[in-house]
Amino acid sequence: MSSPSKRREMDLMKLMMSDYKVEMINDGMQEFYVEFHGPNDSPYHGGVWRIRVELPDAYPYKSPSIGFVNKIYHPNVDEMSGSVCLDVINQTWSPMFDLVNVFEVFLPQLLLYPNPSDPLNGEAAALMMRDRAAYEKRVKEYCGKYAKPEDAGALSEENPSDEELSEDEKYASSDEGMVGRADP
Repeated sequence: MSSPSKRREMDLMKLMMSDYKVEMINDGMQEFYVEFHGPNDSPYHGGVWRIRVELPDAYPYKSPSIGFVNKIYHPNVDEMSGSVCLDVINQTWSPMFDLVNVFEVFLPQLLLYPNPSDPLNGEAAALMMRDRAAYEKRVKEYCGKYAKPEDAGALSEENPSDEELSEDEKYASSDEGMVGRADP
């Protein structure tokens, strides 16, 4: 059996060879960003997100930590931190899975089939259950504002200001800020 560090290298190389844009955060292979495109046949289609991945020392025996850097409207993604509530990653991870599975299977499934009964964003979950059309409209608005290709390459400090939000979005929930944004 190969060591966790060899497996980490193999999985990262496999991810890079799968045409994903990968940007290393530091000299090690444990933290990096991946450009992720919303799946076809979903309201997230056309959106591009920067995903932060942190591999624990015990990877692949322990799951990677996955988070959206630019804003996404989804019941199972915390709007403030970008943390993902994803059962397969958080609870049922197996060393049989690799990083390509995360980006080709797990995240697309999360966006295609949100679970409003286990929300990290209660407002998105409630809207999805109450009015699916309004939920999908809000998802598309967020994609247009926060998930353009140039947003996936931008650091979280380059956030749009509140002036760019509609009145409904400003007051829709108390946690509209993006990762790294200070309270006024």
